[in-house]
Amino acid sequence: MSSYDTKGSDSASTQHDISSLQPIQSVTITTEMFEKLYLNPASRVQGHLRQTFANPTPLPLVGFLIASAPLGCALMGWRGAGGGGAATIGTFYFFGGALQLIGAILEWILGNTFVYIVFGSFGAFWLAFAITLTPFYNAEGAFTANATTAAEKAAGEASYQASLAFFLLFMGILVFMYLICALRTNVVFFAIFFFLDISLFLLAGAYWKGATGDMQAFHKLQVATGAFVFVFCVFGWYLLFVQLLRSVDFPLDLPVGDLSRRLFVRRQKAPEDRELAV
Repeated sequence: MSSYDTKGSDSASTQHDISSLQPIQSVTITTEMFEKLYLNPASRVQGHLRQTFANPTPLPLVGFLIASAPLGCALMGWRGAGGGGAATIGTFYFFGGALQLIGAILEWILGNTFVYIVFGSFGAFWLAFAITLTPFYNAEGAFTANATTAAEKAAGEASYQASLAFFLLFMGILVFMYLICALRTNVVFFAIFFFLDISLFLLAGAYWKGATGDMQAFHKLQVATGAFVFVFCVFGWYLLFVQLLRSVDFPLDLPVGDLSRRLFVRRQKAPEDRELAV
């Protein structure tokens, strides 16, 4: 074989090797890891958006916790705190409302339906709650504006509290639905919804007791609400820490208690569906 033929053969071999190389299009992770990262049952979506964009889940978690934790302390009256959260209205607007709505939109873009609905609804909840407490909007004034006597004013305040309790009641019903759906995610996320649901029902009960004039029961239920808020925030801080550790690839992988394989799924997954490319 001539030297020319040898060079031509080497060149053809090199071109064949280069053409056989394929760029990496995705990274395959288990469904358990997917649910830990996104708090959402694994699902296939078109494209590779999860590989292109950052994981948005920690952002609305931060908003939820910074809005909830101070409220829980205020409801319990720690170190003289009080006012039912009036002192932290700003956190309700910007952490509870804005951050969660931004996070919800980003989750929607990535195709994470469950957490998109959760964060979007709670973003709206915190904004609605903040507006209700903001003096400028004078929500309570609609019930007491025409009162001419102390009795009429008291009756108006009672009607306001009883009406507000229904908002909390139906939020509790919504969270109960989230609680059932969270059985397909992990133990920590489920625990957050469990204690959050109790706190919503307790706070609704507190307002109804306040509407009847039973201020002693109102205070006890309010303190109990704060305690349950504090408990679900503990789980929330833990979940946020897990997410942040994963975001920097920290060599510490904390457990969250995977539940995705504990319940039957709607359809039997094919072998290729058990791992998800993101």
